[in-house]
Order: sequence, then C-alpha cells, then structure tokens
Amino acid sequence: MENKKQMYFCPMYCEGDKMYSQPGSCPECGMHLEPVQHSTERNNKVHSKEKHSHRHQQVNITGVASKQSSDTGTYYCPMRCEGDKTYAHSGDCPVCGMHLIKEAVPVASSAAVYSCPMHPEVKSDTPGSCPICGMDLVAEKGVTQSEEEKAYLNMAKRFWIALALSVPVFLISMSDYLPFINLSSIAPEGVWRWIQFILTVPVIFYSSWDFFVRGWNSVRRWSPNMWTLISLGVGAAFLFSVTALFFPSIFPAQFKDDQGYVHLYFEAAAVILTLVLLGQVLELRAHSKTNTAIKALLNLVPPVARVIRNGQEVEIPVEEVVAGDLLQIRPGEKIPVDGVLYEGSAVVDEGMITGEPIPTEKGEGEKLIGGTVNGRTAFKMKAEKVGSDTLLAQIIDMVNKASRSRAPIQALADTVAKYFVQIVVSISILTFVIWYFTGPEPALVYAFVNAIAVLVIACPCALGLATPMSIMVGTGRAAQSGVLVKDARAIEEMSKIDTVVVDKTGTLTVGKPGLKDYRSFTESIKDDEILQMAASLDKNSEHPVAEAIVKGALEKNILLTEVDNFESVTGMGVQALLNGHKVGLGNLRLVEAFGAEVVDKDKKLAVEWQQTGQTVMYLVVAKNVVGIVGVADKIKQSSTDAIQALHKAGLKVIMLTGDNEFTAKAIAAETGIDAFQADCLPQDKYNKIEELQKQGHVVAMAGDGINDAPALALANIGIAMGTGTDIAMESAEITLVKGDLNGIVRAYGLSKTVMRNIKQNLFFAFVYNSIGVPVAAGLLYPFFGILLSPIIAAAAMSFSSVSVIANALRLRNK
Repeated sequence: MENKKQMYFCPMYCEGDKMYSQPGSCPECGMHLEPVQHSTERNNKVHSKEKHSHRHQQVNITGVASKQSSDTGTYYCPMRCEGDKTYAHSGDCPVCGMHLIKEAVPVASSAAVYSCPMHPEVKSDTPGSCPICGMDLVAEKGVTQSEEEKAYLNMAKRFWIALALSVPVFLISMSDYLPFINLSSIAPEGVWRWIQFILTVPVIFYSSWDFFVRGWNSVRRWSPNMWTLISLGVGAAFLFSVTALFFPSIFPAQFKDDQGYVHLYFEAAAVILTLVLLGQVLELRAHSKTNTAIKALLNLVPPVARVIRNGQEVEIPVEEVVAGDLLQIRPGEKIPVDGVLYEGSAVVDEGMITGEPIPTEKGEGEKLIGGTVNGRTAFKMKAEKVGSDTLLAQIIDMVNKASRSRAPIQALADTVAKYFVQIVVSISILTFVIWYFTGPEPALVYAFVNAIAVLVIACPCALGLATPMSIMVGTGRAAQSGVLVKDARAIEEMSKIDTVVVDKTGTLTVGKPGLKDYRSFTESIKDDEILQMAASLDKNSEHPVAEAIVKGALEKNILLTEVDNFESVTGMGVQALLNGHKVGLGNLRLVEAFGAEVVDKDKKLAVEWQQTGQTVMYLVVAKNVVGIVGVADKIKQSSTDAIQALHKAGLKVIMLTGDNEFTAKAIAAETGIDAFQADCLPQDKYNKIEELQKQGHVVAMAGDGINDAPALALANIGIAMGTGTDIAMESAEITLVKGDLNGIVRAYGLSKTVMRNIKQNLFFAFVYNSIGVPVAAGLLYPFFGILLSPIIAAAAMSFSSVSVIANALRLRNK
C-alpha cells in the first residue's frame, strides 16, 4: 500500500476540508490541529460537520459507529397509533398507514423497534402499518440519515410526479370554464378524455397506491380514518370515471351531456391524491428535524480523548474512555466526558448545558461536563461518567423520547372522517338497495350509479384544502411578523396553551454579560475613575466579564491607561501595576490576598447588587478596597411588555433558569413573572415541564440554548429564540426570528385565528357534501325527477373548494 504523508485538520472545520502538513493550531480558531488517521479507526469518530459525512460513519454518543443498514433499526409511527410499539424495519404503520419514522440513537445501538405515533403501545420489530389507525410505524431506534433521507426523497419524488400529471388533468377538465384554453381546436373531446385517464393512472397506481392499501387496512380492521375516506372517495371517483369512459351506454340520459358524454372525475381523484402526497412530504420533513437536532447535539462530543496511561499521553476514540481514566485537556478543546478536574485550573464555557453566558471558573475536584468548552488553560481531569451516562447523552435521550410523544393535527380530520365515513358508506349502501328494488329500469344501473354518486359527492376534495390552506396563509402571515412555524401541529397546540415557561438567559435577557453599575467607596476617587481603573486592568484579560467591563467603559468614552506586570489569578480575578501602584479587580478571595478588608457598609451594597443578579467585583488599590463594579445579563426591553400581554391573554408565565436564586428572584420581580425556579439543569427543566403537563396544563416552552432542547422537545409547543442555538431551533416548533418575546403574543393570537379559520373551512368542506349526498341518493327524484347532475356535483366540489380558499385568504389581513 502507498505510504501517505501525515496530514492534520481542524476539529472545528473552520476552513472546510483544508488539510495542514504540520502539527500546530488552526489559524482561524486556534484549536489544536488533529492528525488524520488513514486507518478505519478514523471512521469510528464522531464527525463535527454533517457535510463531511462521506469520510465518517454516523455514530452514537459513546462514539461507536452506527451500523449502516438500508431498512433495519427501530421505527415508530408518528401518530402513535399503538402507543410505544416499535418496529425493526422501515415501512408503513399497519394501523394508519403513515410512513414509519426511524429513531436516531445517540447513546448505544440496539435492536430495531417500530411503534405507531398515535398508539404508542403498538410495537414491532418490522416496519409496516399500525393495526389500529393504519399509519406508518416509525422507528424508535437505529436511524441512519440515509434511510430518513431515502423515505423523504421517495415520497417527494412521488409527489412531484403526481403534481406534474395532475396539473394537465385539472386544466383539461376545467377547459370549459377557462375561455383561454381552447382544447377542441387541437383534438376532439373524446381524445382529451382518454388523455385524462392515461395521466391519472400513474397518480393512482404509482404515486398513491399505498394510500389505498392504508384505506383497505382500515376497513379490514374496522378502524375508519382519513385514509378510509380518501380511498373510498377517490376510488369511487376513479371507478365511476373509468366506467363512464369505457361503458358510457350503461348510464341513464340524465348523466350525459349534449354530446352523449358522462362527466368524468379524474381531476378530483388526481388533485386530492396530490394534496395528500404534499402533506406526507411535509410531515416527513418535519420528523427529520428532530434527528437533525440530535445530530447537532452529537457534534458537541469530540471524536477523540487524550488519555494518560503509564505516564504517556495517548489519543484514543472517545468511546474507549472508561471511568477512572486520567485525561489531558488542552486550551480551546471540548471536554469529552463527565468528570472532575484532577490537576490545574480552568475557565469552562458551560453555556450549552447551563445556558448561562458567563464561563465558570473550575478548581481541583470540581465537576466538569462533557461537551463543554475549555478556555485558555490546560489541565488534567478524571473521567467519571462515560457513554450513555454523561449529561449530554441524557439530554439527547430526552430530546429523542420527547419528540416521539406527539399527535399531529391530522387527528382532527381522522376523528371527523371516522364518523363521516360510516355515515356516507351506510347511505351509499342504502341508496343501492332502495334503487335496486324500487327504481325504474334498468334498476341495477340506477342503483349502481346513484350509490357511486353518493361516494363521489362525499369525496373530501375541500377537506384536503381545509387545513393546508389555512396553515399556509397563516404561517406566511406569521413569518411576516417574525414568527416561523415548523408545522401545522404547532399552530393547533399553540392555540390551546395556558402556561408559558421561559428560560432566562437569551430569552428574557440579552444573553451576554454587560456593564450594569459601578461605585466608588471613597470621596477622593470618582465613580468614573473606578471604572477607568477596572477597565484598564481588564483590557488584558480574555474573560467575558472583563470584556463586558471594557466595552462598557469604551461606550462611556472613558480612556484606558496602560498597566504593567498584568497577571490573571485563577479563581480570584486580575492584578497589575497601575501608575506604580498594585491594583487588583476580583472577588473576596482577591481582597483577602491583598490583605484588604471590605467594611460592612460597602459589603451590604455589594450584597444588594448581587441580589439583583449582578456579578460583583471589588477594586483594590494597595490594601484598600476603593470601589466595586457590577456586571449582569440585561433584561430585553420587550420582555416586560410581552409578559404583561401574555397575562392579559390569560396565560401563566413561569421562568426556569440555571442561574442562582438571587438573580432569578430579581428578574422575576422586574418582569412580573408569576413563578420561577432557579439552579435548573436540563433535567430539571424537563421534569418541570412534565410535572405541569401531568397537572393538566398545556405548556409552551421558550428557550434559546442547548440546555433548553429537552424541555423544548417535551413541551406541547417549543418556541426558540432566533438569536439562540441551532439545536434549540431544531427542537422547537416555533422560532421567533428577532428573539423577542412579543413574538409569543403574536403567535398565540394568530394560532387562535388560524384554528378558528380551519374549523370554518371544515364546515365549508362538508356542508356542500352534506347537502349533495341526499340529492345524489335520489331523494328528490320521486318529487321532481331530479338526479344528481355531474355539473351539480362538480359545482358543489368546486364551490366548496373556492369557499375554503377564500376563507383562508382572509388570514392575510389578520
């Protein structure tokens, strides 16, 4: 084999696939360059960017590569038809016929299990349909991106083919009503009727055949649902049209036009199925978002760890780390597993876990969390929790479980369809029996035609538009207001909420530390001079709190002076020589190190500031404490107004934060929040949401960080700040582009309006059918000799659709 020169790459992929021939640091981000391993070991590492997946296999949280398989894994039905039942292979739910979703497994590979999203108790080791509702079983475990993408691309391909064929069928059928389409000058009507048939056949038997399988399964199991209605209606329209095309002579004269043609319904069949396919495509895309969020969480795990064994530093895949291993962590690196700091000190950015903007200083014996980012120091840590036991793995597992506990808006249509189908089928059978025994000759033809006419007029053409049109217009209007809605379910759930849970950092507040206040303790030094000295010291520090102080001083046009012998004292603060005097800025431990003391009066002021959520630092000159500087995460200007508006709407607002009790209490008091809980880890937020739901509350959760992802996924509706992390946005159903809580107020009001509009549309979708069914059954024939004219049937279908569209378009003015 050809010898390959050792190359190096940046683990953050700052410059894409760029390689380096020498070890060192990345010129862009400063991260330590990692060696490219040409053996298969490299394929066992977690990749940090999805676009490089051609070089790596998808892996679990422990770093073990997932086995690539085309159809095995754990699948579940998005409708939860049979509870938590899962299946081992891809396919459709045996109950509702929905496409099974494969669960992304971030922690450890396991046997594939499939379940129905509507009935979680339905589990299977093979794909298929839910035996209760007919929806696709969805995989709970073992998903690979290729399988997910394969299912989505397959459905999208079928949709585009159906759309390409349905448009000409629709235009041909409507040519009599569209004067600019003069098809008779190209070919006679008889030819165009055959063209409609030819174009509709692939839509029925290729693009949409599995819908009929779902409908048949629902009938066979006697669990009527949306698929039953669509299969019967579309099937009846198609069979009626085929019979009219091949055997027009068997139809009574009332069913024929001046040229002796029977009206065809190919366009109704094709258009309905195309709309249903569109809904399926959108649903598959929505489900894939969850796994995108999980993959983003996986990217927080570094692919390798440096273990110290026998006094030597050895680089190994992260999955090979065991509890008790001693690890070397370099500046700027991600911490691979949970553990404790063994030797040295560190400033660790734990924002992705705690959500707090200020990095945490760590000393020996303090806890470290896997996936968090080390600052500028090197240290040794001892591994305590690895693999599925790490906090990050638990977060991923919670997101995964919560994402499978949903019922889509489709349940409303299913509930309506369940009873509507039974009524329509009963009327159709009764129509056939009555006409067969009491109708004029040929009685069988009259019986058949009128029975089919009942099913045709009941065909849910407008039902296919009722929800999508309102959702489409409503989401478009929401986007104009800075509210991005992921799917239809989000709008339905948002309209039902009674409790809003918000994160503090980045949601109520700006999410970054900023200069809050500063004060001199002595008359000989002005307040601005305190800030000048503090900022002059901190301009040499890379700590985010120091950056906030320097930025605050510059905004106030305060000139900074040069210092000598600058030193950062870990766990205390900073010190230097300023104008020949030893000056320090830091906490009480730094004050003690200087041999100084804070008098009671000044200490009381510092405590008051801390109780308002400020991080307080003392300025010490020689052995005298001359002043203090306070830094805090500022409340957004819009937060208080938004909370007042939510209260007016009758919603309760609760704050969950990883910050301390003092800060949480101060923020709650200032914004008018009803209740709060401080010192929350991701698990605590998740548990609080679960507790509220068990109490019967419908909960919306607003957050912006990785630590919010499990709670966002579990909440009835997750709302992410557009200024936050991608993982939060992937886990949520609604994103507020401006990161403004007023977006929640707008989203709530619009969701109420949209749901009211959908219910109006459902009325329009059924009212014409309900009026048309008795006419189709021949109720007026004994009195007026009227049977359902194809023109009337077509007009009823068209007018119901026009009514639905016009009503939905009213949302643009909301």
